[in-house]
Parts: sequence; structure tokens; C-alpha cells
Amino acid sequence: MENMVIGITDCSKFQQYKEWIEQEPGVRVIHLSYQLPDETNHCDGLVLTGGTDIHPRMYKSGKVDYAGHPGRFEEERDSFETNVFEWHRQKEIPLLAICRGFQLVNCILGGSLIQDLGENQNLIHNSEYKDLNPSTKIDKAHGVSIIEGTMLKNITGVERSVVNSAHHQAIDRVADELRINCISDDGVVEGLERKENANNPFLLSVQWHPERMSRFQLQDAPLSKNIRHRFLQEVRKNKRID
Repeated sequence: MENMVIGITDCSKFQQYKEWIEQEPGVRVIHLSYQLPDETNHCDGLVLTGGTDIHPRMYKSGKVDYAGHPGRFEEERDSFETNVFEWHRQKEIPLLAICRGFQLVNCILGGSLIQDLGENQNLIHNSEYKDLNPSTKIDKAHGVSIIEGTMLKNITGVERSVVNSAHHQAIDRVADELRINCISDDGVVEGLERKENANNPFLLSVQWHPERMSRFQLQDAPLSKNIRHRFLQEVRKNKRID
């Protein structure tokens, strides 16, 4: 049987995503970047990965010198991953968006971001992540609640769980096309999906990193293993035979 081809976008931790996806059989991973744009054409499934903050123009904010902003925005990556998302929509290819990818999808569809959680003194995330910036290497963990009736609830089968986290930005305004499926204990949006899943390509976006849950012995938890399995199940179901 021919392997499914999963395209994973370029980031410093590409290998972690690759190894996570390849834990299931029948999968071949390829590396996607703006330097190799044609590779997207060969993909049966797509993963938008974590990394540097997206440029504020993606969510129509003129402020580029906010707390924790990167030394350099990767606008080539913003543009390329926007094209990857459009490819997902046009060709109806299943897509999983993680961390930066989760935020990017919301912005592409008209949503916006909280530029730095440290600016909001009401968030538990503020104290938990007070030293966090885009170069931080260490994940932390917190509880989340999964909303009843969502696709994520169907995938995971749980109402409460623990996720890892390494972000200093968060969803502010949710795009009209999307709905919240998971929220942290202090009210930060942790997951998004389409309001209308029927007749639309599979899309699941999460703020945490399911590909590196092993640090908390959560690699077999529903918010890691089940997400990977369902994503690949959707890819397998959708895969075209040429």
C-alpha cells in the first residue's frame, strides 16, 4: 500500500513533528518551506508548526514592538504558510495546525491575537509564563476543559486534561468561521475548529504541542495520541488515488 504523504512546515523542531507523525504506519513525511513551494502539491495531509511570532500585519495590528516580540519576523514563512492553508482549502486536504500554526489560521480567517500574555494581569498564564519569550525552550503544563459537542470532544472523549504549553501570545478575537473547542482554566483559548465541519476539509488547531507531550509522560494521552490518529485517519479517508 502506498504511504500517505504528510507535509510539515519548516521550523527549528521539525524532527519532533516528523517522529511524532511517523509513530503510525503507512506515513511518509516531507519538509515544506518557501524555498521548496512545489512540494505542497504532493501532500495528502498538512501540518502547520510552531515557531516565531507571525507579523502583526497578519491580524491588522500596527504594533511591532510589543513585549516579547522577535528580533526578526519571518514574513516569508507567514506568506508561504498562508499559501499552504489556501491549498488545504482549495484541494480539501486535511490540516492540523499547532501553536504558531493555530494562531496563524485564526488570523488568516480574520481573527486577532493578544500580543503578549504578560500584559494582562488577570491571566494565570501571566504568572506561570512571566519569563516566557519566543526563545524559551522549556514547556510548562496546565489544565484545560474541552467543550461538549465539538469535534475535539469527539476525538479525545474527555472533558478535562492537561497540556504542555510554550507560548506568550494567545487568541483574542476568534475568526467568524471558527469556534472554540478547548479553553484553559484562566480563559485562554487553547483549541479551534470550523463551526461547520460537514462538507469542509478536516481542520483542527491547537495551542499546545501534541508532538512533544512525552516530557510530561502524556504521549499516549488523548490530547496527543488521539489527535494524531484522527488526523491521519482523515488523511487516509481523503487520500486520492491517482
